Amino acid sequence: MSELVLGIESSCDETAAAVVRAGREILSSEVVSQAAEHAVYGGVVPELAGRSHLAAILPVVDRALAGAELTLDDLGGIAVTTRPGLIGSLLVGLSTAKALAFTRGLPIVGVHHIEAHVYAAAMELEDAPYPNVSLVVSGGHTALYRAESPLALTLLATTLDDAAGEAFDKVAYLLGLPYPGGPSVSALAEEGDPRAIQFTRYRAKDGKPGFSFSGLKTAVLYHLRGGDARAPTPAPESIPDRADVAASFQEAVVDTLVDNAFRAVHAEGLETLFVVGGVACNRRLREVTARRGTAEGIRTVFPSPAYCTDNAVMIAGLGWQALAAGQAADWSLDASPR
Repeated sequence: MSELVLGIESSCDETAAAVVRAGREILSSEVVSQAAEHAVYGGVVPELAGRSHLAAILPVVDRALAGAELTLDDLGGIAVTTRPGLIGSLLVGLSTAKALAFTRGLPIVGVHHIEAHVYAAAMELEDAPYPNVSLVVSGGHTALYRAESPLALTLLATTLDDAAGEAFDKVAYLLGLPYPGGPSVSALAEEGDPRAIQFTRYRAKDGKPGFSFSGLKTAVLYHLRGGDARAPTPAPESIPDRADVAASFQEAVVDTLVDNAFRAVHAEGLETLFVVGGVACNRRLREVTARRGTAEGIRTVFPSPAYCTDNAVMIAGLGWQALAAGQAADWSLDASPR
């Protein structure tokens, strides 16, 4: 089998394709974001996302192949995200991958989106440190995994409600900031004092790692209402401490993520922490994680920002690992939102 794998990603609001050799060498990567289309609604609209994927998927695949100076006939297989995600969006990518694989007689493999995020951290390393604890933090997911290998992950903890990225989006809306909320809140936080407001930090009663951001989001809302839960939410331009709110909220999120991640690393008796997913682009999260890792003798690994957000490089990379392990799927391969 050729070591060249085409990856296709369409789980949410990015349409992506990439070609990777032997699970690590990136030959091309193409991503079309729908952020501008969804910004007017303050979040991803599933039907709009699916229609946008339909329009973009084949041109994106064509550009990925052209960028790698390859054709479909040069490939050894196709990898595609099959779960979790928006079901309509997933089906666009899966249908495309099946059609391309069928016409060329190529093996196809379904890839778990979250497991691919974890693998993204290993792709850029000469040595891939396994086992490790991996913190996956994005708009739709916040969870901790023990990763024994690229293909063997065990869930350790997950959020009870909102994902961290979702909480960023909701607080951005309250502060009158543009979608997506992560970058806009982070930019405003640069102007504020992260110690100005002591927002809630969730900690499980049993002391085990875990996440909850609903209470933090509500604490921000009540602060903006002056402590009166029934008062109207003020217009963003009338909030006098907007930057302090952004900075204090971000600090609470970062504290929660970092504290739980390091407790999991120590509980598992490991020495390496991967931090992956879209929120892993957050500068403050990177700073605090690296500083604590140095203090506690834990190796901390972040992917490059381009491979933190949704992309097809990680799908192709992990897909090659699965194909090499003999895990090719048959034509009954289906998508799942969970």
